[in-house]
Amino acid sequence: MALSDRLFRRWQEEGERQSVFGEILDWMLMPLLLIWPLSVILIQGVANGIADDPYDKALADSAQAIAGLVQVRDGRLKVDIPPQARSFLQRDELDTVYFQVLGFRNELVAGEVAIRWVEPPLRIDFGRAYFRDDEIHNEPVRVAMLYLKPLPDKEPVLLQVAETRHKRNALSSRIISGVTLPQFAVIPLAVLLVWFGLSRGIAPLNRLGVAIRRRLPTDLSPIPTVGVPEEVKPVIRAFNDMMARLEQNLQAQQRFIGDAAHQMRTPLTGLKMQTELALRESDTEQMRASLRQIAESADRAARMVNQLLALARAEASSEKTHAIERVDIEALAREATLEWVPAAMVKKIDLGFEGTGWPLQVNGNPLLLRELIVNLIDNAVKYTPEGGRVTVRTCATEFAVFEVEDDGPGVAEADRELIFERFYRVLGNEAPGSGLGLAIVREIAELHRGSVQLKASPSGRGTLAQAVFPRRRFTVSALLAQQPEKFQPTL
Repeated sequence: MALSDRLFRRWQEEGERQSVFGEILDWMLMPLLLIWPLSVILIQGVANGIADDPYDKALADSAQAIAGLVQVRDGRLKVDIPPQARSFLQRDELDTVYFQVLGFRNELVAGEVAIRWVEPPLRIDFGRAYFRDDEIHNEPVRVAMLYLKPLPDKEPVLLQVAETRHKRNALSSRIISGVTLPQFAVIPLAVLLVWFGLSRGIAPLNRLGVAIRRRLPTDLSPIPTVGVPEEVKPVIRAFNDMMARLEQNLQAQQRFIGDAAHQMRTPLTGLKMQTELALRESDTEQMRASLRQIAESADRAARMVNQLLALARAEASSEKTHAIERVDIEALAREATLEWVPAAMVKKIDLGFEGTGWPLQVNGNPLLLRELIVNLIDNAVKYTPEGGRVTVRTCATEFAVFEVEDDGPGVAEADRELIFERFYRVLGNEAPGSGLGLAIVREIAELHRGSVQLKASPSGRGTLAQAVFPRRRFTVSALLAQQPEKFQPTL
């Protein structure tokens, strides 16, 4: 395996092992570690300012002392510095001190020529010391500037005193070390405290994880929220809701399996008995009659199996999350109506279709929606007596509406909701059926965010089955792109 592949796999494994504790710890400690160097830089600036204050005052006092020695004799500037003062100005135990006096025309009167001349401020405050940082002989110095006015009609005189920064730097280093050294102890202590606090904070999560792992696989009861942090309670409530839905699904599956086993047992028992009777018969006509009954029973069993499979498919989560597309309800209804014409003609039923003439689109699964349409038409044709009338209809309102109206015996108002339950059959109804058709219809309608209901027919006789779905809007340009031949102008 190449190195890049190993690194990629390791990166994937690290991404899968995400930790809330690690994330919080990283986001708390990383800013601290990033801010600490910045704080050292800020402390250094503050320490330099603190170190400059006393030494600047002493430097200004030296400049004032030298200013007292500046005199004007016979129109000329003189500076008489005693030998003791000159030796003091030249050097102390750590730093070297330089001075300079420039005359009325910026000529050197006394002192060192190495001190650089600078432009005076726009407004000079005589007698006040100005400070700047500079270099002498490639060594950093602190310079105090003092402007004097010995003669009112002459230009000001500039007095500069410069001092190297050794004592200042030593004091600044002591301040920085006095502040930063304790931080080396405080930061590890802060890390330990943060670690301890986070460990205490996520302890309820660990206890919750242990409690969940100790549960039996069949235990789907809600997880108590007592003692759970407020931030975790929404997650626990959502998990409890999911567990409740899972419990409902499991109960529905158990009921479905029990009902299906019970319903399948009856036709299989009948098939077995009819087969045994047919085997005992010696009369050919009686045997043919028994075989016809066996064939009818097999058809009913096959129909029930197909309906059970359709119901299971409608309830399956894979059908709820996949194969969703734009479906034209009107086209499906028209095709299904044409397929049921032969069965309606056998019973001499007038089967008709009334559409909008336009595509009636919804978002859904075409196989499941076709199953819904077929079941409603099947019920109408099955329960309508010979010579009756069945109308399949689509309507375009704010919703997509599919209706099947018949003039059969109708359904009592008390049974109109119960008839959607699985295996429920109206008392006194002799028509063959399994009691699953309308249960499938309701399951598919709810799956597509729709609804289905039975109403009394507006004609006063029979039943109106109505399914309503959220309608998918479309533009005229999209419609022309789908069916251009339908809307071509005639010449």
